Amino acid sequence: MHTPTPHRVRTIWWEENEQGGSLFLLDQTLLPQQTHYLQLYHEHGVAEAIRSLRVRGAPAIGVAAAFGMVLALARLLRGGPGELSLADAQIHLNDAGRLLYNTRPTAVNLGWAVKRMLHCATEHTPQITSAQELLQVLYEEACFIAQEDQDACLRMGEFGAELIAEGDTVLTHCNAGALATTGIGTALAPIYVAHEAGKKLHVFVDETRPLLQGARLTAWELQNAGVPLTLITDNMAGSFMRQGRINAIFVGADRIAANGDTANKIGTYSLAVLAHVHHIPFYVVAPTSTIDLSLPSGDDIPVEQRNPEEVTNIRGTIIAPSDVIAANPAFDVTPYPYITAIITEKGIAHAPYEASLQAIMDQPLAEHASSDHA
Repeated sequence: MHTPTPHRVRTIWWEENEQGGSLFLLDQTLLPQQTHYLQLYHEHGVAEAIRSLRVRGAPAIGVAAAFGMVLALARLLRGGPGELSLADAQIHLNDAGRLLYNTRPTAVNLGWAVKRMLHCATEHTPQITSAQELLQVLYEEACFIAQEDQDACLRMGEFGAELIAEGDTVLTHCNAGALATTGIGTALAPIYVAHEAGKKLHVFVDETRPLLQGARLTAWELQNAGVPLTLITDNMAGSFMRQGRINAIFVGADRIAANGDTANKIGTYSLAVLAHVHHIPFYVVAPTSTIDLSLPSGDDIPVEQRNPEEVTNIRGTIIAPSDVIAANPAFDVTPYPYITAIITEKGIAHAPYEASLQAIMDQPLAEHASSDHA
């Protein structure tokens, strides 16, 4: 089928140049007022961009970290005197991996991508003879990760679109769209695919305090794609559910534990509880790289605590009394009983999630077309 194109703005890409290559990232902290790209030559720049949410979304920061590893080795080859040994290259990559891995703790895609790049380097070292060859291998692996993300987004969109009926109004939280991936998104992918197929639908976008990713990013994305939407404040969601105006909820995920407990942007748990009370389907849409079977439950998921000033300020404007104490957990955990289904690129998992998620993780990707685990 035709791949939906939610907007024309690219989120992440690598570009070769006279200095060997650089990573371009869309600075999402400036949207929707400005469309500005960062051109990065140093892994520290990538780490800062991830930490400061200039690039955000679990799949996107995984891809950014992968290319950050490429950047680290390219920089060393570009600036170091003499020939770089493979042993020294590996040491440098390990250091870069630690730097990137420690930027944000909740999204498992970040650590998954770093570990995959380090494993790639270790696996290929016996077959190559120079650090320059290693750089090419790592670049190709980062490109594979980015392409896999794009493909996964489309497959999740195809599976999820089947759950959207003609005339549905769906609610989404934060931004799990094209800006959060290198493809058409996770939670927004079913919406884009359904819209592209001609289904009439409407999207309620909650603003997503404290950083307003819904208002700034999701509303901008959907508007550019021509998808009908209504922007609401976070505390309006329950009222619209009670009125029967929301038919389904689609959210993304930053980490999914073995039992199906899911970490996502703060406020997701509240929506899941409200959906449960009002008998509204609550769908989590995430690639298999977000599933962490090493964690038995959501109690084991680390929750990032961010600067309280993100709560007391809105884009530089102070909205609270000076010196007030503010809490700012970036994520919350939704227990699995409140989740109707988890949509992945390999199929749709239903409870009991211990069995269905394990089956999906064990399943070769080629079999995804017929997978729907009860």
